[in-house]
Amino acid sequence: MNALLRLQSELGRLVSVDPHDLAASRTDKSGWVADGTPLAVVRATTVDHVQAVLRIATEFRVPVVTRGAGTGLAGGACGTDGSIVLSVAGLGRILEINPDDELAVVEAGVINQHLNDVLAQQNLWFAPDPASKAISTVGGNIATNAGGLLCAKYGVTREAVLGLTVVLADGSLLRTGHRTVKGVTGYDLTALLTGSEGTLGVIVEATVRVRSLTPGTVATIGAVFETVTAAAAASAAVTAARIRPAIMELIDPVALGLVATYLGPEGSAGLPLGRGAFLLVQTDGPAALAEAEAALAVLRAAGGEASLSTDAASGDRLLAIRRAMHPALEQFGRVLIEDVAVPRSRMAEMFAAIAEISARTGIAIPTVAHAGDGNLHPNFVIPRGDTADASVPEEIWAAADELFQAALALGGTLTGEHGVGVLKRRWLQGEIGDTSLALQRQLKAVFDPLGILNPGTMFDA
Repeated sequence: MNALLRLQSELGRLVSVDPHDLAASRTDKSGWVADGTPLAVVRATTVDHVQAVLRIATEFRVPVVTRGAGTGLAGGACGTDGSIVLSVAGLGRILEINPDDELAVVEAGVINQHLNDVLAQQNLWFAPDPASKAISTVGGNIATNAGGLLCAKYGVTREAVLGLTVVLADGSLLRTGHRTVKGVTGYDLTALLTGSEGTLGVIVEATVRVRSLTPGTVATIGAVFETVTAAAAASAAVTAARIRPAIMELIDPVALGLVATYLGPEGSAGLPLGRGAFLLVQTDGPAALAEAEAALAVLRAAGGEASLSTDAASGDRLLAIRRAMHPALEQFGRVLIEDVAVPRSRMAEMFAAIAEISARTGIAIPTVAHAGDGNLHPNFVIPRGDTADASVPEEIWAAADELFQAALALGGTLTGEHGVGVLKRRWLQGEIGDTSLALQRQLKAVFDPLGILNPGTMFDA
């Protein structure tokens, strides 16, 4: 009996070999399409199902690619040739909400926004805020250590994870972490598994930290600057003034021009979006108005044309400018969303480097940044051709290589929130060095001695 027959025998209707399902599993939101055809897609709905898949995969030495909602941006959950694509999107139960201890226990397939909708009924919320929160899963957020707009104030996903339940490569179950506010017993396997991109185990359940809903006013500032370097310097000045906005987002002139065209005059919120760079600042909590007024003074002193609003509708119109970024770009082709981070004080230099690379290569690189934490997303728009070719042109990879090197030279990192996946593995060694790479490969081998868990993600297969 082979692996597929064993899967079908033990899991029946959960196993699909439908060509449409197999094809859909080969790509994610990055646009990357894996080579070849997966063996099968298994839609698990219980932890037992996940354990059965891993036991069979170990027995037959078949690779397993774990998949949630498929919203990843680094190609790390794409079904490779001959692999079992293990979907945990069907593990969708919220198992516990504990307001007294400010925690929740959820299965991996719970949608981020759905969790927050349920938490809101008890005046609670889950802070991790990826742009895909309406469709992304908590398990996927944890597997990639996802970020989002609120990271500068509320942290990335890792800071909200207390404990995990993980199925290991041989099908055994590992529980890590704790339910207490503090806990330092043994090695921190929870932190190690968070951001491991499916290479060490399959996350099936998580105990996460939740917060009381933030009370008070929400204040929003929209500001336009003549240049992106001026806007980046202004955002760094806000940080240097010890003001901690919940959101601080920056759109460069190339991207802003596309957004202005996409939204039209009615979507401009009264700001001159046809020129310069746009900086969005939003504060929350009891001191929101005082913080916003202090930030407004900093932005105006830095040369920004800025306005402040505490009206929810006005704030939403300003946020809509930021949210329109990728829909605007998608009008012109397939978007490769890159992800680097630099120290906040050096963002202006990184924007200048991107502009120089763009001017020299002739490749447009519209860029948006989570300016509050120095995380930039340079974008490449690849025109849609008449063929099904999903490859990225080499000249774009060459430009991306230059901007990655520029980020590292400024004391930055290759990825702030998307993960390494498949798309960035060629640059991993350049950032972390030979010693760290060797140790990380050894860790992978401890958890996955046969190398069946997401091979080719993070490390070369």
